[in-house]
Amino acid sequence: MNGALFRQTWRSQRVKLAIVSTALAVWGFLLPIVYARFGAQFRVVMDSGIFPEQFARLGGGDIFSLSGSLALSFIHPIAIILTSVFSVGFSAGAIAGERQRGTLEVALARPISRRALYLTLFAAGFGFVAVTVAALLAGGVGGSLFAGVIGELLIRHLPLLWLNAVLLFGSFLAVGLAASASFDRLPPALGVTIGFVVVMYFLEVLGSMWPAAEALQPYSLFHYLKPKAILIGAGSPLDQAVLAAVIVMAMAWALVVFPRRDLAAPS
Repeated sequence: MNGALFRQTWRSQRVKLAIVSTALAVWGFLLPIVYARFGAQFRVVMDSGIFPEQFARLGGGDIFSLSGSLALSFIHPIAIILTSVFSVGFSAGAIAGERQRGTLEVALARPISRRALYLTLFAAGFGFVAVTVAALLAGGVGGSLFAGVIGELLIRHLPLLWLNAVLLFGSFLAVGLAASASFDRLPPALGVTIGFVVVMYFLEVLGSMWPAAEALQPYSLFHYLKPKAILIGAGSPLDQAVLAAVIVMAMAWALVVFPRRDLAAPS
């Protein structure tokens, strides 16, 4: 890993990181308050049978319990979009974007190998993901304190929840960097990464809301994000293992493909 490039990457992304982290903290803060104020009323409405119960359980989250509301804050589209700023946007543009602008050759002209370049960008991106997930989790804890429901939360389970979420969004980061290392232009790298995340999310949501499609959920990486199960002490190490395996495979692809690529002159 190259220290100078690592520091420069963090400097260039620090404002964006602060904005995204703040937005995620605010989002995480809101859900426990909604649960504390309206959770019982929503439970009555759902028990009435007006709406199918699946509609209130997006990806395993709900608004009828503190653990469910915190789970919803992780799997909701708002959280996915905000975390994708780095897990998708940064990763897809880290190499292909520089290649398209013709600045990748400037970085590679220094005494830094392609593998070192990739690993440095991966470490920086993984750090961004870790910080944004921590901000979301901190917002949830803060909202629970503000709403007076912190007693329902088992704090000792939060580190495992943080790890689970970091591995999920880290797997998207790894796929994005692998795509970025495989293309000379940003649009195809970004398209592949966005398409991957959208398909994963679609399979999970479809399986959550339509019982006949539950068999599709294990094919979605979102299926291995288990905030509610972790918070009630029912998390499985298999979920972390699956996500870590995806990260390793994506890294292996990039570390093999990127050094062997013939980088043509930028157009």
